[in-house]
Amino acid sequence: MLLTRWDPMRELQRIEEEFFRPAGRVWPAIERGYPLFNVWTNGDGTIVIAELPGLDVANVDISVHGDALTIRGARSAEELKEGEAYYRQERPYGEFSRTLKLPFRVDAEKVSATMSKGLLSITLPRAAADKPYKLAIKAE
Repeated sequence: MLLTRWDPMRELQRIEEEFFRPAGRVWPAIERGYPLFNVWTNGDGTIVIAELPGLDVANVDISVHGDALTIRGARSAEELKEGEAYYRQERPYGEFSRTLKLPFRVDAEKVSATMSKGLLSITLPRAAADKPYKLAIKAE
């Protein structure tokens, strides 16, 4: 029986190779959903920030239906010159679509969006029908 001595450095290297091996593996950002979102609300509506580095606004489509926001788009792969090959490729490319269920319906006609430095900011005003209504009590 051949016994090998345990080498902690070799074990760490094996774990790192396994973790970063791209073949047959979906990237963690894709598993969570792409694009990544930060979302917060206030009494007037919801604000969504989506990370879309390197995308042109012409390649992004936003739609709102009731209480759902959908962002679709496409990222092109970088064209490599002759003789170049990827050493490591972690940024996904291709078509994407992600739908976010919002905490209330929004007024779709008043939704606004801006893109700056790879961050898409979407302001989604709360629909008047979904805003809390304060009922006045009449005294007798």
